[in-house]
Amino acid sequence: MSVDIEATYKKVSQLEHVLLRPDTYIGSIQYTQTSTWVYDSETDKLVYREISYVPGLYKIFDEILVNAADNKQRDPKMNTIKVDIDKENNSISVWNNGRGIPVVMHKVEKMYVPEMIFGTLLTSSNYNDNEKKTTGGRNGYGAKLTNIFSKKFTVETSSSEYGRKFKQTWVNSMKRQGEATISDSTKDDYTKVVFQPDLKLFKMEELDDDIIGLMSRRAYDMAGTTRGVKCQGFKQYVEQYTSQLHNDDGTPVKVSFETVSDRWEVALCISDTGNFKQVSFVNSISTPKGGTHVDLVANQIAGSLVEIVKRKVGKNNMAVKPAQIKNHMWVFVNSLIENPAFDSQTKETLTLPAKSFGSKCELREKFLKEAQKCGIVDLVLNWVQFKQNQQKDKIGGKKTAKLKGVAKLEDANEAGTRNSRKCTLILTEGDSAKTLAVAGLGVIGRDFYGVFPLRGKLLNVRDANHKQITDNAEINNMIKIIGLQYKKKYDVDADLDSLRYGKIMIMADQVIS
Repeated sequence: MSVDIEATYKKVSQLEHVLLRPDTYIGSIQYTQTSTWVYDSETDKLVYREISYVPGLYKIFDEILVNAADNKQRDPKMNTIKVDIDKENNSISVWNNGRGIPVVMHKVEKMYVPEMIFGTLLTSSNYNDNEKKTTGGRNGYGAKLTNIFSKKFTVETSSSEYGRKFKQTWVNSMKRQGEATISDSTKDDYTKVVFQPDLKLFKMEELDDDIIGLMSRRAYDMAGTTRGVKCQGFKQYVEQYTSQLHNDDGTPVKVSFETVSDRWEVALCISDTGNFKQVSFVNSISTPKGGTHVDLVANQIAGSLVEIVKRKVGKNNMAVKPAQIKNHMWVFVNSLIENPAFDSQTKETLTLPAKSFGSKCELREKFLKEAQKCGIVDLVLNWVQFKQNQQKDKIGGKKTAKLKGVAKLEDANEAGTRNSRKCTLILTEGDSAKTLAVAGLGVIGRDFYGVFPLRGKLLNVRDANHKQITDNAEINNMIKIIGLQYKKKYDVDADLDSLRYGKIMIMADQVIS
């Protein structure tokens, strides 16, 4: 059987490879269902709900948005990002008033710089790793991916430094480009990108409400995390999430905030799910799966709170670890990281080691003390109590005629039956006393009498802690033999009827204390 070599082995261009394997560059182009936060236009609030969206489409929108936020790092005077999503015309525009892109011919590539960075793959201003940058772009794809997955893509920029304005349009997945228009500009600085995503590539017919809600929330992200841009700030952004959380008494949950430095902002409140939650950003990039920046913050908080919980629980009680503290935490992190590294081009998880962040995030004592009062400690203590009760339930007994797993027990024949109230359990001090008691059963019979030997001094449970009780084999065996259940008081006949024995007789040489 002959093989068509040319048909089997192919070489494609970079642009063709992006279109053939989009998941490598922008994530899945299939509809995905998830529960997440979106902007609700009717209530003008962020709401948490289940949506169906295409991750790849969301990613190409995010690339343009992060580009705009990156410009803030290059131009501190920038203070506005405008986002417009036109559902009817399938058009999205992102505008910022930061320093314009240099409108000048690149001497090596023989093209204008805006044309180069928006219409040529693997072009970037971020390739010098010796230069420490806190921008989102890294790999030379970015906005070009948006261009490739669009029917039409237009960039317009004005540079006061070069006194020129530039405008150019690409169509058909960046395969065809129009002539660049160059005109004079003296004072305005801005960059505007308008694109029409090729919805057929995403198997979509229109920009639906779910993707618009997700994109709109991402615009809120920028307003809350890009310092100096016209917005309410990170604190008010966090409150969009937490304002809907209330304590059992109806009061709003307490949120602790910390501006560690001009590169780190942190917020903390209780998690309403019993699992660790986080909302985080690296250089304005949303990191929905967290990463090393979130770990750095969460570990400090959990490490501080676990010591408080241990003191309240007691060292001899149930062991509490930082991971159990984290399960009750909701952490918000806004960070600027030098030359960040991510798990993939989709940039959902930061992988850069903390030592390479270019800055430290050391939470102050004041914030950590506030964290002790925001309800997390109480939730953990409630969880500890719940787990202790579960353990007590596990070691608890029940009314059963046949009891297994208790060594040296001589069980009464009627124990655990409808005649159990008539049964007496004889507790002896050691095996030698048990021998004497068992000999007596030969006279009075085994139907209503059982024997169990105790070893050594019996634990006084009145003064014992939870761990001492659950770890004590003698106490646990007695609970099982008698059929005791946690939290029952046995002050009514119905409770007493649930026991395996109705009476206890102590056969000892001395008083057991």
